[in-house]
Amino acid sequence: MNNYKLLIQYDGTEYAGWQIQKNAPTVQRKITDAIRVITKENVNLIGSGRTDSGVHALGQAANFRVERELDTYRFQYSLNSLLPSDISILKTEKVDDSFHARFDAKNRSYLYLFSHIKSPFYNRFSHHLPPVSRLDFECLNRVSRVLLGEHDFSSYSRKNAEIEDKSCIVTEIRWRRGKEFSTFFITANRFLHGMVRTIIGTLLYAPEENFNDEYLLEVMAKKNRENAGEAVPAKGLFLYKVRY
Repeated sequence: MNNYKLLIQYDGTEYAGWQIQKNAPTVQRKITDAIRVITKENVNLIGSGRTDSGVHALGQAANFRVERELDTYRFQYSLNSLLPSDISILKTEKVDDSFHARFDAKNRSYLYLFSHIKSPFYNRFSHHLPPVSRLDFECLNRVSRVLLGEHDFSSYSRKNAEIEDKSCIVTEIRWRRGKEFSTFFITANRFLHGMVRTIIGTLLYAPEENFNDEYLLEVMAKKNRENAGEAVPAKGLFLYKVRY
């Protein structure tokens, strides 16, 4: 078998997330069907991880195996020709047979985009917030640092009975101020369902807690989603990069 890795970008607006679901359009389904048309083989497309409904990707990674060897340049051209305009394959490469897009990933990074001016051109890919002056980015960065390291993030994710281990190791987290846009960036070894958007929403409420560092830790210790803040909209979230 020949194993191939894809680097993928997509606008998640019209999709019910990455993973194949019944009676709902997904990114994984669109790409899998297109690969099947080209290779005439049934393939199992393995993503580095799931993205939720409406979430975008700048650097999703996936792999699949097929019997015949592919000309990666011609294959990628054909694949992009079959895919809709909101999904693009940036790179195709043959990898070692043992490579697994999900299990071999060392960490994943997400980017969240805030827009500070109302614009019809920003609405699809960012969450509009009032003028940036109302946010204290120095304090947001200071408070956020309490989430660094290994913690149980049950309080910051949707309930999922399938996943028993809710611990994640966060290695990078930061807020960056901009004039028209501001960003939130986070890197961890893994993420739970809805975790990033809930962390952001909870941090945005932190000023009401006088930026008390203990506030986020107290929420985390309760291991109950009801104690965290409201999740921000999916449209501003991007899977930025997967590192191997």
